[in-house]
Amino acid sequence: MILSGPRKRIHDLPFNRIAPNLVTLSALASGVTSIRFAMEGRWEYAVIAICLAAVFDALDGRVARMLHGASNFGAELDSLSDVVCFGVAPGVLMFFWTLEAQAPAGWICALMMPLCCALRLARFNIMLAGPQPSYWKHFFVGLPAPGGALVALTPIMLYFYFKSDFFRCPYIVETFLLLSALLMASRLPTISLKKIRVPVRYVAAVLMLAGLIAGALIYEPWLTVGTAGLLYIASVPVCGLVFLRLKAKGETGPAV
Repeated sequence: MILSGPRKRIHDLPFNRIAPNLVTLSALASGVTSIRFAMEGRWEYAVIAICLAAVFDALDGRVARMLHGASNFGAELDSLSDVVCFGVAPGVLMFFWTLEAQAPAGWICALMMPLCCALRLARFNIMLAGPQPSYWKHFFVGLPAPGGALVALTPIMLYFYFKSDFFRCPYIVETFLLLSALLMASRLPTISLKKIRVPVRYVAAVLMLAGLIAGALIYEPWLTVGTAGLLYIASVPVCGLVFLRLKAKGETGPAV
């Protein structure tokens, strides 16, 4: 038997290695708190908690890059947090909101969210280890986890604004849950804004649009975010067409 030597003890860590994980844990705490609000029937608070988790999820990677504190531990913790916040929490929320009486179909639809979210994140972690063709740089493979949660929660957010039982119809809710889950687990290209560059002549227009969206979020948050969910779904086939054109151009290469 070969015995390994004693492990080197780590006596302290710099704050820049800890800060991103604190943000990730804040996201996880928000996702778990959303589950509690859902069990108590506090629907708006439950949705807000998931939205807050999405904000923390968007910040943790940026904090890690800004402080040079990225680590394998942080990447794994982020994936585990995402499964809870954007898989388990939306599924549980929508089940208690309107699908509880639809068992077992309602529970199966709710269960698809965490299952497909976990599959999506496992594939994402594997893909990070290998190079991707250049035509993938503006796209995600399948819906990202926060985007999947946005699609799944679109009916309840529109219900908060319109107060119409149409959006609480179990079949509508089940459709959005299944659509979200299947798109997360799929290999369809969906839009990524991380590497999009804005031409200088359009910067003013983009800033004006961002200001209008911010104003709409403050004035009518549920209508704005619910509409964003519908537009996000509509963007999937558009992204598919753009991706096919970029792929054909990338594989053909420049003419000689």
